[in-house]
Amino acid sequence: MTTQTIDLATNGFAHDPDYSRGRADAYDASRTRTNDQMTVLAGMAADHATLPYALGFMDRVIELRLEQDAVAGAETELAWTDQPART
Repeated sequence: MTTQTIDLATNGFAHDPDYSRGRADAYDASRTRTNDQMTVLAGMAADHATLPYALGFMDRVIELRLEQDAVAGAETELAWTDQPART
């Protein structure tokens, strides 16, 4: 099963297959790796891959960080509001 990787039309690499390939690889790798490991892989992509591939990979890593921050904030809010009432 494949997952379609969509990139924005405003992106300078919107039609570059390497950019989409980088995003897809980052999406696949994120299933088994932590965000810190993904950051290391993004650095390796910057050193050894083409520029569009590295940017696609890094864009997905940034999205993962933002998703983690949003989930952490929501979970913190729920944990605070679910506390039992004190008398």
